[in-house]
Amino acid sequence: MELEYINDTQGKPKMVQLPVTQWKRIVSKLEKYEQALKIKDDLSEAFGEVEKMSNTGGEKKI
Repeated sequence: MELEYINDTQGKPKMVQLPVTQWKRIVSKLEKYEQALKIKDDLSEAFGEVEKMSNTGGEKKI
């Protein structure tokens, strides 16, 4: 990855620059991870509801 570090006047790192193509690749991966996490959360919720239903004899407990 081609990064450039931008330092302040005391030489402390303040920013990082990278080419737009690399940034777009990072954003694309992040979006995929967010979608996977959403699916995981939705499945966990669904399995929780199924478990509640099986504990109540098939009726959904609200």
